Amino acid sequence: MKHPEILNVLRKIFSEPNVSQRKLASELNLSLGKLNYIVNSLKNKGLLKVKNFKNNKKKLNYIYLLTPTGIAYKTKLTINYMKKLSSEYEALKKDLKKDENKSNSI
Repeated sequence: MKHPEILNVLRKIFSEPNVSQRKLASELNLSLGKLNYIVNSLKNKGLLKVKNFKNNKKKLNYIYLLTPTGIAYKTKLTINYMKKLSSEYEALKKDLKKDENKSNSI
């Protein structure tokens, strides 16, 4: 599993805990099987709780809740992602500066 996929799943579940797996997979451009694998993995690691609505006739509706550990993990992934983006931005800025200096010297 890739960290951006996990982060996107955690973020979406955090903001919309009653989202269906089908809708979540569609919105995140993942196959239903891959999303199910990610959800089960997060559940097994204790990052996510899955509860079904007991009084629901369909028995297909679930609510996904991030555990405190899941929230901490989501935060950690977000910070690491932001650090990576920041370093990539700085590297691009340096490259543009070099290109600009080369263009000015010609």
